[in-house]
Amino acid sequence: MPYAWLTRPSAAPERSGAASASPPAAVLRLWPHRSLPLRGFAGFIGITAALLAVPLLPVLGSPVLWGLLPFLLAALAGLWWALRLSYRSGEVLEELRLWPDRIELERHDPFRPPRRWEANPHWVRTAIHPTGGPVPHYLTLTGAGRTVEIGAFLSEEERLALRPEIEDALARLR
Repeated sequence: MPYAWLTRPSAAPERSGAASASPPAAVLRLWPHRSLPLRGFAGFIGITAALLAVPLLPVLGSPVLWGLLPFLLAALAGLWWALRLSYRSGEVLEELRLWPDRIELERHDPFRPPRRWEANPHWVRTAIHPTGGPVPHYLTLTGAGRTVEIGAFLSEEERLALRPEIEDALARLR
């Protein structure tokens, strides 16, 4: 799954009160699924370069080679640039941090400053919206007078599995 609990709350906190200087009791990191990993990207570019070289074989040693070569190199460079841009636009990262006295959600999008939401975990509620959201089974957190989405890039099954995990982590902190 494209999310991982870096730390999980094991039990209720031993002491209550302001713990903002202490490390979070639980940290959840979420990221979008990659269908083409970086190793696959390198292989794809290499195979594409080899296939683009095939039409050049019959014209080796002739002036036609120099006429075709810039166009084939431009096609390869364009493909590389488009895939790298796609990778960059998919570098979304969400991090949910839980303390006994606060919950914090931070979303990092490429080309935008980070967005943060903070609330008291005692008042935070999770909700799944089967319809009406941008994706089916839209997962939201509500608290501090605001509703925020979490994991909109996850699959439907992953969002359904994530909700009880978040609720369990919140229950352990209360």
